[in-house]
Parts: sequence; C-alpha cells; structure tokens
Amino acid sequence: MLVGSCFHFLYPHIYPPFLSLHNPIPSSLSFCVASSAMDKSSTCTLFLCGKSSAETESAKSLKISNALKLPDGGEVSNLLRSEISNFQFGEEAFDVDLFINSLSTNRFGRFLIWSPRLSSTHDIVSHNFCELPIGAVCVGDVQFKGRGRSNNAWESPRGCLMFSFTLQMEDGKIVPLVQYVVSLAVTEAIKDVCNRNGFPSLDVRIKWPNDLYLKGLKVGGILCTSTYKSKKFNVSSGIGLNVGNVKPTTCLNAVLKELSTTSNEFRREDIMAAFFNKFEMLYDIFINQGFQTLEELYYRTWLHSGQRVIVQEKNEDRFVENVVTIQGLTSSGYLLAIGDDNQVCELHPDGNRYLALQFILLKPHCPLPPAA
Repeated sequence: MLVGSCFHFLYPHIYPPFLSLHNPIPSSLSFCVASSAMDKSSTCTLFLCGKSSAETESAKSLKISNALKLPDGGEVSNLLRSEISNFQFGEEAFDVDLFINSLSTNRFGRFLIWSPRLSSTHDIVSHNFCELPIGAVCVGDVQFKGRGRSNNAWESPRGCLMFSFTLQMEDGKIVPLVQYVVSLAVTEAIKDVCNRNGFPSLDVRIKWPNDLYLKGLKVGGILCTSTYKSKKFNVSSGIGLNVGNVKPTTCLNAVLKELSTTSNEFRREDIMAAFFNKFEMLYDIFINQGFQTLEELYYRTWLHSGQRVIVQEKNEDRFVENVVTIQGLTSSGYLLAIGDDNQVCELHPDGNRYLALQFILLKPHCPLPPAA
C-alpha cells in the first residue's frame, strides 16, 4: 500500500524541530546567494598535489594536458604543489603540507586539489571524475557556488571546511548507504582529533539523512551524487563542516572555546586528514561486511532512536494522523518506524523540509533493528 503523507518530529526540548515551511533553520554552510553574485569571469586556480611520487606524477600529467575543466567552461589555471610558495595566501589558507603529512591512507585523499577560491569543490570532482584517480579530493578556502540538497546554492565563508572526493562502487543497492558511512567518518574524525589533542569531547550528532548537528544547531552537511558508467557507479561525495566560521549558526571552535580554558582550536587540515583515515577503515568494513556491521555505531551517533513522528496520510479529502516511533534504518537506507498499532512503516524524505513523504506499509513480520 502506497499513499501520500507527511510527518513531523516530536522533539525533546533540547533539540530544534526539523526544517519545515513555518520554522526554517538557517543552513550552517552559509547563506543562499543569487547567481548574479557568482564570479564566472575570474580564473579558477587549482593546485595539484600528491602524497607519493605516483600521485605527484599524476599531478604533473594533468597540468601538462590541462585536462581539468569547469562545468561552465570557465578558465582554469592548473599549478603544482611546488608552486604554492610563489604566492602569498595568508595564514588562513589551507596548509597542504600539514594535511598530507597527517594522512595515513592507502587510497583516499592522497591526490589533492586545493583552490583558494572556486565555484564548487563538488563540481570539480564530479565534472572531472574520469580524469582523476579514485579517492582524489578537492578542497577550497572559499566557494561561491556550493551545492546542497534540492539544488540549493551556497556561498561558504573562510573557516568552513569544504571538500569533495571520488569513490567508485559496483553494487548499486548499497550506493545510497555510502552517505551514512561518510557522516559517520566525520563524527569519528572529530572524536579522534579531540582525543589526540586533549580537547574536550564535542558531541556532534547525525541528523538523518545527511546533516551534522552540535548543541542543537546544524554545523555540517553531506552531499553524495553518482553517475553510472562502464558497469560502475562513480560517486562524488561532498562535505561541508563549520570549523572556524561562527556565523550563521555556530562552529566547532566556538563550542570548543566554551568548553576549554585554553586557546586551542581545530584545524581544517587535521579534521580532513582524520576523516580520510577513518573513512578508509569504515568504507572497507562497509564494502566487505555490509552496513549492518556499522549500524550500532551509527545509531549511537544519530539523533533519532526512539523519536516520535506524526505521519499524515491523505485519505480521500482528509488527512489522518498516525504517531510512529523511529526504530532505525531499513535495508535500503530509509527510516524504519513502528506505529502504536505495531504497524511497521518506511519513511522517505522530500527535499530539505521533510514534508510530503511516502508512507509504505510493510509486512507485520518485518524484522526491526535493535534500538540504540
């Protein structure tokens, strides 16, 4: 049975409500901008960097061939890591050496594209996917055409960690689940940086399906897109995380300052390196053993176990409300919930506002995952 519906979360007072038509929460990845503010005339400078000699040779080859392009056909200047010292970018610029020296992966993050200012890191990796090695990452200090869900465009300020990377998958059934592995890797990376530096613990939580929250405010988001080519799924995964930009909501360093008497701060390079170190490990588990192996950790990190949801079903000319309780995720990655009448349902999102969802009645004997 498939009917149109919508749902609203019944939140404890410590968490804000989900995005809705009447109660918008500003995006943590900065503010929406008009297309007139996007500077398409300036040259986009990309510094191509590698951790080993193999990745460095790939960088040289891409520079010689001038293979990397922008989706809008804008001018691109490809430079090498060794040429960064020819410019003065200031202390706030991404420290390529710090990131590469902190990286301990075998595949992900080893080929790096850094730009002081670009339209979108996601556009760079998705548009040039076939030219780049798998696991390549693009990071920018400022981006003026960042991408979000429902084709939202965002201008992201200095202090925000914005990067996108490539991966390739063969099993289309599990492609939708990779965004959860990415989200989990971000939260685990923040924990790791806190532990290694003696920082107070920051309780960054996952808001399904792809947002990150801290102290009730959104501080990050995930965007995964894919294309199918030569019997493989080319996945571009983008991450935005408020590290040092206080506005428009809050950031990791602002909360760290509240909890600590020292002047220590998170560095974008440390978090991004820790992310790839964690992601490579979690991704291997995900591919070899399935997402169910990571479910317990995921449920400990997300906001939703035991949350009550009002589902509105349209029945002819009227809406009927049912209250369901979130239990976990279905095998396809949607929310699994159970009603007060023990009816099991699967909930699907609709854009950024979580309205007009689909309500699917499943078989009563459908097994439920263990609640966290």
